Amino acid sequence: MVRRRYVNIVVAGVAWTVLVAGTISAQVPAAPNVPAQPSAPAGNPAAGGPRMDRPGRAAPERWRSMSPDDRQRFQTNVERWRQMPPEARRELREREGWRQERLKREADAAIRQSGLQLEAERRQQFELRYMQERKRVEQELRRELREKREREMAPVVERLKKEFTPQAGSVTPASPTLASPAASPK
Repeated sequence: MVRRRYVNIVVAGVAWTVLVAGTISAQVPAAPNVPAQPSAPAGNPAAGGPRMDRPGRAAPERWRSMSPDDRQRFQTNVERWRQMPPEARRELREREGWRQERLKREADAAIRQSGLQLEAERRQQFELRYMQERKRVEQELRRELREKREREMAPVVERLKKEFTPQAGSVTPASPTLASPAASPK
């Protein structure tokens, strides 16, 4: 029961992160090889910037760009969030706040390390791009780790399959290391 609740909390946290990340990525389109150009202030829709008072305005485009699996996962996470008790929601919001603060500190450290002296608007653009690129790198690392795990676990499963397949006419112990040849009667 405790494990299931923990899993639900983690999944809701992921849903919250996806929601926040979706809002961030919807506000600033990623342009990996194009240098950033000065743009309109973020809160000025007349000048071309998204409205900050209604972050969900870009949601229909984001929703249409999602794969069916991502849409299903998002809907499942939203439902889990709705069913979550208020104290669990509060805890997840706090964790997300801490995570955002950590990312901001790391973006600030990256700016300091780069030696750039940026005005407020350009600094905000740098932070948003840093977070987008970091998310991309982390997704790629998770994908690589998953693929490596699958590659390395396939032979393990085969070895265990052979080890635990009962031999015809003999009783096999649960583990070959438990039975020694000297202990077996003749």
